[in-house]
Amino acid sequence: MFAQAISSRLDRRGIHYAWLVAAVTFLVMLTTSAALGLPGAFLKPLTSEMGWNTDQISSILAFRFALFGLMAPFSAILMERFGVRNVVCAALALIAGGMALATVVTQLWQLFLAWGVMLGVGSGMTALVLAAVVANRWFSARRGLVIGLLTASSATGQLAFLPAAAWLIEHMGWRVAVLPVLVGCAVLAVLVFAFMRNRPADVGLAAFGEVPAAVPVAAAAPPAPLTLRGPFVVLRDAMRNQTFWVLAGTFFICGLSTNGLIQTHFIALCGDFGMGAVPAASALAMMGAFDFVGTILSGWLSDRYDSRKLLFWYYGLRGLSLLWLPHSTFTLYGLSIFAMFYGLDWIATVPPTVKLAATAFGRDRAPMVFGWIFAAHQIGAATAAFGAGLSRTLLLTYTPALYAAGAACFVAALLALFARRAATSGNAAAAQAASG
Repeated sequence: MFAQAISSRLDRRGIHYAWLVAAVTFLVMLTTSAALGLPGAFLKPLTSEMGWNTDQISSILAFRFALFGLMAPFSAILMERFGVRNVVCAALALIAGGMALATVVTQLWQLFLAWGVMLGVGSGMTALVLAAVVANRWFSARRGLVIGLLTASSATGQLAFLPAAAWLIEHMGWRVAVLPVLVGCAVLAVLVFAFMRNRPADVGLAAFGEVPAAVPVAAAAPPAPLTLRGPFVVLRDAMRNQTFWVLAGTFFICGLSTNGLIQTHFIALCGDFGMGAVPAASALAMMGAFDFVGTILSGWLSDRYDSRKLLFWYYGLRGLSLLWLPHSTFTLYGLSIFAMFYGLDWIATVPPTVKLAATAFGRDRAPMVFGWIFAAHQIGAATAAFGAGLSRTLLLTYTPALYAAGAACFVAALLALFARRAATSGNAAAAQAASG
């Protein structure tokens, strides 16, 4: 009843309730992704205090990335069965619990439970699949823009909180740096419970951009029984499509060259060149700011241009920036150039990837298929998180990992051209009408 009343008030002012749902989702993804990114700032404090090696902690962070990604297909089925609101609230509780538990760990296995399992599962339940579900259910028009906005919040959250966390670590200890995320999760749980609804029909509306006469009286039933076997059935069918392998392969490289490498190891990398944690975290925050602009722009572009060509340029330019990074001299000027160039396409790959997935697999199955594609992304991130940490331990340098990731981006750029071309809005509408 509360959400229905708010929807009516917004409608009288010409505002669709979908935008309120998108705003709450934006804040959720911003905060939960911040929790996912914070452990990268804790690498040096933990190695100093606990005596653990970089590769030991990196292996836990790698497991977290893998679990984060593998949860994605199942988060889609959980949202169908238990509702978006319930799943998101449970995820916020898991993330807060994992971050709080990490402040009292004394053994490596305890850190594995807190950051590897609890943080991995919780963040996986609110991963980019949440953005795809909200955009597909609540928006018929401006879907690319909404995916761009929500994706930007996820990537920006992983980076924007780091300067404050680095300052807190430096002046008050790394345990205090956990508190902003705990408070954020608590506040957001209240907002989600109050405003989040599963579908537009729950508040008597059509999706934004759809004809109002098409509003159903109740939420539409799912097309098939919802079981844990469902994601595997979808995966089996998707694997027969060449586009799935192209998108999964390119997204594996996307995770390899972003979350697992730069997000996890950038502060430690800068420390090897004599740069303090706060300036390094500030450079990451700068990337987050440019990524926010770049990803929203990517959503706008994906509504207008061939998504394959967009991915070609995104991966190619990212590869160039990673190859240049070891030669940036790690001055404020050099890193600022890298942050701007690299940040603009940090995760700009998501809107065109979601668009291509929706074209190849249809509106109903696209979120779950994208969940598996995103799982490939996080397996790539886990590979880089562990591999870069191993490189630092054995070779005392991150440079080989940077070169390998840069070269892989060039492979992804070429691979993207083999995906099925996204239909134009006119063709998509005609196809939908024909199928109906």
